[in-house]
Amino acid sequence: MSLRYAIAMTRGLLVAVAVALAAGTASAQWINHPTPGVPRLPDGKPNLEAPAPRAADGKPDLSGIWYLHFDKCGPFGCADYQPGPEFLDFGADLPGGLPYLPWAAALVKERQAGFAKDDPIGLCRPGGFFRFHTYPPPRKVLQLPNLVLILSERDVTYRQIFVDGRALPTDPEPTWNGYSVARWEGDTLVVQTNGLRDDTWIDRKGSPLTAAARVTERFRRVSFGRLDIEVTVDDPKAYSRPWTVTLNQDLAVDTELLDYHCTDNERARLDGK
Repeated sequence: MSLRYAIAMTRGLLVAVAVALAAGTASAQWINHPTPGVPRLPDGKPNLEAPAPRAADGKPDLSGIWYLHFDKCGPFGCADYQPGPEFLDFGADLPGGLPYLPWAAALVKERQAGFAKDDPIGLCRPGGFFRFHTYPPPRKVLQLPNLVLILSERDVTYRQIFVDGRALPTDPEPTWNGYSVARWEGDTLVVQTNGLRDDTWIDRKGSPLTAAARVTERFRRVSFGRLDIEVTVDDPKAYSRPWTVTLNQDLAVDTELLDYHCTDNERARLDGK
């Protein structure tokens, strides 16, 4: 698959292709279905500044369809897509960037010089833990009493966060999304993750991670339409110190996820489309 083609893919394009293929059955995909329970302004537009909703247990309800906040344009209306900075460089907002150890800095330079040809996303492999938050297609969060489930539109994948009191595994088999457990601290869901793969790419730049990494996320729904995720990485084998990045997520309403898999791009390219 062409890396240039993959990086340019947007949800807007996916919707257009889906509508063209579905012809008269596009309504069955629910991409314009009103989201129930959304507070509305007098003109019918969603009031995204309204207070965050609460679950039955009184905790903030993180449920919804979310996408990474873009400064210049959103993923639904940008014909010439510009990815958010965290997608390209997870440490874009950190003074001096990510604190790589020398070997990690050299690896990033090598990956950039090779135009990210080994990027798992470009090879239609799972994007992994970090890009679950930053890849352009949206994610759906489902908050259950003892489990938070995140469904990604990209490659129809999922992530589980257990909120049932279990401990992290002590010797986990490394996986793409790792193993995540959480607890509530007031209105913030604090998530700890280990068991991530050594070949994880944090971002398009090629920032690495090792299996020694421990990641802490703090999920806070600050309003009806905004979710902040503070991500702290402690990986002493790849970075000189722990570091923290905050990802702002915007709520998508009156829409739904669309099934999308990376290999669909390859098929379209081979068909000459």
